[in-house]
Amino acid sequence: MPLERLKALNTTDCLWIYILRILKEGPTHAYTIRSEIRRSFGFEPGIMTAYKVLYQLHRKGLVTKTLEGRKKVYKITPKGLSHLKQASAFYSSLAKRLS
Repeated sequence: MPLERLKALNTTDCLWIYILRILKEGPTHAYTIRSEIRRSFGFEPGIMTAYKVLYQLHRKGLVTKTLEGRKKVYKITPKGLSHLKQASAFYSSLAKRLS
């Protein structure tokens, strides 16, 4: 059970890291983010959870949102890229200390 809790805390509970990582590869539509997370990281967040996190990332200036017709396209900002790099460094450092 502790391992399952650890996985949840570092996947769905920290969804913003995964979304920023996907957006680092290039702008994308919100509906493709969940499938990209599943393909790249092996888990799939809830539909509303992903949209809620995107909304919060946009509100905090970590992503931009533009319209392509009726579809919203999200793109990582320099501020978002900085936060992603900090999170990655944190996880790298933690992994080294746990090994």
